Amino acid sequence: MAATERPAGSGHPRYAETHPRRVETAAIGRRLVRAALTAWNLDHLTERGELVMTELVANAVRHTSCPTVRLIVSRPADDRIRIAVVDRAPARLPVVREAGSDDTCGRGLLLVDTYADRWGYDRMGTRPGAPWGKAVWAELQAKDPG
Repeated sequence: MAATERPAGSGHPRYAETHPRRVETAAIGRRLVRAALTAWNLDHLTERGELVMTELVANAVRHTSCPTVRLIVSRPADDRIRIAVVDRAPARLPVVREAGSDDTCGRGLLLVDTYADRWGYDRMGTRPGAPWGKAVWAELQAKDPG
């Protein structure tokens, strides 16, 4: 797949790539997060950002059947980073589950909730009542720890 790196001429800077909806795409998402945060001198957010991207990709892989996902790392404000995964399954909305102690899955959004400052989803599409997909996103505050 062709990668699209777009520090936008208008709007806010972002890095975005489209890849097959596969488990291996999480590693590509982590590299995208690392590259964006390094470019923005926000290396202190890398570990949290990589974990969030991994969990968002894992949820798209597990809970949708679309062939591709779009990975996005953007900076909508100087003090905010947004990590998003877009898929074409608008009816499969993210739900935080309470996993049992023996469960091997079901903790992804709990981790996102823990490591992100806020998270949510947006339905994608211009026709009311007929979205073509959704973006599940998480935001990290971009404060310098120093």
